[in-house]
Amino acid sequence: MKVLKFYAEWCGPCKVQSQIIKAAGDKITTPIEDVNIDDNIFMAQNFQVRGVPTMVLVDNEEKEIKRHVGVLKEAELLEWLKG
Repeated sequence: MKVLKFYAEWCGPCKVQSQIIKAAGDKITTPIEDVNIDDNIFMAQNFQVRGVPTMVLVDNEEKEIKRHVGVLKEAELLEWLKG
């Protein structure tokens, strides 16, 4: 499993989410892959990303398990990652 974190350079909330993830880094065991929607338009469309930040938890075959749109505070993020 891994998290696909869809973001854009111009997105303020995306920068906030990145800082929260960085601060909680030692508590996060699930790999998080950054996906810039401007550089990866096809992937963003494939996952039907309509807003950023969007985080999609996928299995090993990249099938969606669940998603969250918007900023998660650290405690919320850790809880969301638990499943």
